[in-house]
Amino acid sequence: QVQLVESGGGLVQAGGSLRLSCAASGRTFSNYAMGWFRQVPGKEREVVSVINRSGVYTNYADSVKGRFTISRDNVVNSAYLQMNSLKPEDTAVYYCAASRGGTTMTPETYEYWGQGTQVTVST
Repeated sequence: QVQLVESGGGLVQAGGSLRLSCAASGRTFSNYAMGWFRQVPGKEREVVSVINRSGVYTNYADSVKGRFTISRDNVVNSAYLQMNSLKPEDTAVYYCAASRGGTTMTPETYEYWGQGTQVTVST
């Protein structure tokens, strides 16, 4: 079992920045690929960004490329999502997730999920 706890969400004006954190506990963090996903009511959960076990490989949804940066620190068992130039369409609940499988952009391959943190971007 891996327990994941997100933090760092909040209300920000368009153009602003937020940094989300995901603290992991329970198993060896470096054994898991990590992903950030988001969901708005009435829509499917969508991938934002993923990072492999070592942190060398990352991938992003087209909608956030150039604005968001994913990272991880295997010493402190945490993953991060730096979000810059935020837009109202980035408003969602953001989840971090862990996968023992490959570093995919598919939510179904991630076994463990946090409870989510709300990000609201105002105009």
